[in-house]
Amino acid sequence: MEQKKAEPKKKILFVCTGNTCRSPMAEAALRKELRRKKISGYTVASAGICAETGGTITPESLQALTEAGISVNKTFKPRLLTDKMLDGAYVVICMTEAQRARIARANVTSFYALAGKEIPDPYGQGIDVYRATLRAIREVLPLVIKTYCTPSCFPS
Repeated sequence: MEQKKAEPKKKILFVCTGNTCRSPMAEAALRKELRRKKISGYTVASAGICAETGGTITPESLQALTEAGISVNKTFKPRLLTDKMLDGAYVVICMTEAQRARIARANVTSFYALAGKEIPDPYGQGIDVYRATLRAIREVLPLVIKTYCTPSCFPS
């Protein structure tokens, strides 16, 4: 009996500025939601337009995620967005329209702002702002899943 070759997983890539706050929170939150809903066939990653390698997720982002019961890869490191990441992505979701517009000029086609909602940068602000940022991200994840992660969004 011939075995079917497994289809490659589709990569959902979240993009923000430094890849220390919003996009890692979105990555971790979507990963949890996909597991919770038992949706397979996707990988989730994040990167930053101006990320500095060698850093880590901000303590406030980590705290907000932990409080929400969302785990983060302990070895998470900010990654600078590259053309290779963009080329390998099924969909690229930016935190702001300005980020989407900036990347769109790089001759890449699959870009979307986060469900039409701007997610302001909480960097350098208090924990309550990070909690609000995570809430805003989580509020749009059902639409992200419905739009990009359900069989109804694929042609027959």
